[in-house]
Amino acid sequence: MQFPPSAPSQRANPLHGLTLETIVNALSTHYGWAALAELVPVRCFTHDPSVASSLKFLRKTPWAREKVEGLYLFMLREIRRAKTDEQESSP
Repeated sequence: MQFPPSAPSQRANPLHGLTLETIVNALSTHYGWAALAELVPVRCFTHDPSVASSLKFLRKTPWAREKVEGLYLFMLREIRRAKTDEQESSP
């Protein structure tokens, strides 16, 4: 009996194990709703933004979810880069 190939490991995927709610909360905390609306101009961020309305829209709209996930990955790189620069500049 042959078994199907196992799924590739997700350890290297920074989105693995994160909920969409966690991602939206992190982005809104880091950028704020106004900046988030400029970076990803969708109605759920521009008009009366909330986590609940954002989740409802993003779960139904794959292209918007991809943009939000991409922005989250960009934010992680920014944070990592800032920490590296800070460590290099301190004595």
